[in-house]
Amino acid sequence: MRIDVITVFPAYFDVLRLSLLGKAQQDGVIEVHTHDLRDFTHDRHRTVDDTPYGGGPGMVMRPEPWGEALDHIAALPTAPSDARPLLVVPTPAGRPFTQQQANSWAQRSRLVVACGRYEGIDQRVVDDASRLFDVQEVSLGDYVVNGGEVAALVMIEAMARLIPGVIGNRDSLDDESHVAGLVEAPGYTKPAVWRSHGVPDVLLSGNHGAVERWRRDASLRRTSQVRPDLIQRLDPRSLDDDDREVLSDNGWLVIDGRFSRAVPPMAD
Repeated sequence: MRIDVITVFPAYFDVLRLSLLGKAQQDGVIEVHTHDLRDFTHDRHRTVDDTPYGGGPGMVMRPEPWGEALDHIAALPTAPSDARPLLVVPTPAGRPFTQQQANSWAQRSRLVVACGRYEGIDQRVVDDASRLFDVQEVSLGDYVVNGGEVAALVMIEAMARLIPGVIGNRDSLDDESHVAGLVEAPGYTKPAVWRSHGVPDVLLSGNHGAVERWRRDASLRRTSQVRPDLIQRLDPRSLDDDDREVLSDNGWLVIDGRFSRAVPPMAD
């Protein structure tokens, strides 16, 4: 996969040279290219922003440098040459980023990320880019940061680690939070007792079936406690009897085909 990032702070993405993503680049599994938006300006001040029409605080990023930058990237010769790139625009006004999106993006051959700053990018840039790209405006969460770079780093790592060859043990990807619509069960390692806290006995039993069931139950309980909204999205038909019993013990009932927390959860 080729990843192109447009930003006014190219050095922000030097961190992608570290760890697994850095190795993946060395091995040719992914390519990451950064482009300084100011290289597409034509005034001596390299201006990329201006005051908003209609008034108001802050500055809006001008369309001219963005248009030239995106035209330049769209024209780059890459393989497969007929692949329509995906343009991701991180913005608090976008749809929430999900694990499902990361999986979908990992199937693409070209990803372009447009990192806005200030009060964002002139909306005409996003509208015009649909000529050349599949465009998705995506939010990292219900909060605002200073620019799209932070969100871009998170999204790139979440997506790139799913590309074959980036993570050594692919099986580890199957048991992570949000892969099955739940958060992950707690993890433990040696020693078996630390500061008087012991590891759950079942994890020391060697009974793989019992361990698997414990992890599933712990995942359900943890999701119920910290992300009840995920339980509400589950299809009860996708769960087995043991799953439904755990959720019932934690106060969940099936009403009109969906889980609803109609009673308080049982105390541990």
